[in-house]
Amino acid sequence: MLSSIERLGNMFGFRRRKSLNRKEIIISVEELEVRVATLENGVLEDFKIEHPNEERIVGSIYKGKVQNLEDGLQAAFIDIGMKKNAFIHYWDMFPEDIARLEAMESSGESRAPQRRRHYSKEEVARHYPVGSEITVQINKGPIGTKGPRVTANLSIPSRFFVLMPGSSLRGISRKIEDEKERKRLKKVLARLPAPEGCGLIIRTAGFGAAGSSFVRDMRSLLAAWQKIQEASASKPAPACLYQEPDLVERIVRDSVTDEIDSIIVDSVAEYERIKNILAAISRRARGIVKHYDGARPVFEHYGVEQQLEEAFRRKVVLKSGGYIIFDETEALIAVDVNTGQHKGSDSQDETILQVNTEAVQEIARHFRLRNMGGLIVIDLIDMRHKRHRNVVFQALKEALKKDKARTHILPISQLGLLEMTRQRVDESIESSMYMDCPYCHGRGSVKSPFNMSIEIQRRLLALMRQFQRKEKDHLALNVTICPVILNRLRDEDEELLLKMQERFNGRLNFRADPNYRMEELSIVNAETNEELFNNHQR
Repeated sequence: MLSSIERLGNMFGFRRRKSLNRKEIIISVEELEVRVATLENGVLEDFKIEHPNEERIVGSIYKGKVQNLEDGLQAAFIDIGMKKNAFIHYWDMFPEDIARLEAMESSGESRAPQRRRHYSKEEVARHYPVGSEITVQINKGPIGTKGPRVTANLSIPSRFFVLMPGSSLRGISRKIEDEKERKRLKKVLARLPAPEGCGLIIRTAGFGAAGSSFVRDMRSLLAAWQKIQEASASKPAPACLYQEPDLVERIVRDSVTDEIDSIIVDSVAEYERIKNILAAISRRARGIVKHYDGARPVFEHYGVEQQLEEAFRRKVVLKSGGYIIFDETEALIAVDVNTGQHKGSDSQDETILQVNTEAVQEIARHFRLRNMGGLIVIDLIDMRHKRHRNVVFQALKEALKKDKARTHILPISQLGLLEMTRQRVDESIESSMYMDCPYCHGRGSVKSPFNMSIEIQRRLLALMRQFQRKEKDHLALNVTICPVILNRLRDEDEELLLKMQERFNGRLNFRADPNYRMEELSIVNAETNEELFNNHQR
């Protein structure tokens, strides 16, 4: 017999936990930024960030106008009322169940992308001539100079469902593997009053939920769909028909399951709002929300701030002593794995296997934390045995099961390279939080004192030669540089500079300025105060 607590938990989908892992969601609410961190046994496993003053566009539905068709790109450009037109592939303009399957919750498994049907410009123009209206949903936000990417395959999520207008598909998330539960959910699905011409998917949060919970959730989902239809009928294009809820509401909707032990939030208003949202789910769910009112910031109190600082470093040190280097470029993300100070097995092959296995697990975690996506190349330490390469490959696949973004992984090559793709919905968190250094412009390095000495001498030599040919007289120069460079010139190159003065009958005066950076330099004619060269950024 089940206890009363177990019966209540099963009724609302919050079953007794089998795992000893403690999962917490920490929410920090500020005027300009909302941050959400998911901790598992105190370790940061997921991180989301949102700025309330910025428009939420990924997942939003728009009524737009076709601006032009580009047959060479197999794509169209849609005016949805933004600065840049939205981009849509021809195959995404026609709702198809294959495309909708890809829009479902990812199971975390590697899957090859589906082959797409080729459409001609004439075929597309018959359905969507330039100037015609089309309803689309943003599935990838603007990245760099590119506008948003959209699709006509609409997906409207709620806590338990994904409603897919224009589809005939009905199914259950692949993450629900229990056969008995799948049979129960199929019966629930068959009885639900989904609107005609709309597909319906039961999400993983539906595992164990009672029929009454499904009915309530379906009622709110249909109300949202009704509002979209009414807005579409009344608003002229371009217009926003539906906007995804804010970060806090999405986290409650998508992430709060029976595996979550507590939600800690530092805002009274958000604390009350979360409790009201969860009240519709279960009493137990409402009880896991806690308000934090400590003197220290909530992220500092729970150790999140320090973990975030470490998470966004270029070099990430592993517990075993090995390390990983992350380099994000416009075309791809390069990840390099090194043994570092690892001291493990006496066997070199076993040591390499241990470092690579630990590295891929940490890499998968960082993909989630940094929201990295696109083409990724991982340079693992070379492994001689195919068996070891398979172990590392499987370890990465297992680690990626926690990832909600779709991934596709190729086997590790004999050179130790692993190629993969990860669904890229928006700019990486690192891109949104950091900017290129205005001094090195993103290079991440500056010239050494040795090379700066060479450059300074080369520039002085050119100026003195030029002046001697024109004036046939000596030239006095005032040179301002960084203190570190001046030390180099005094300690290493003083003799060379004295020879230069004698050769051209000139005079060189060097001055250090602590406001000058390593590569900055100014040269002034001491007699006329004419500025001959200056790259100092004031």
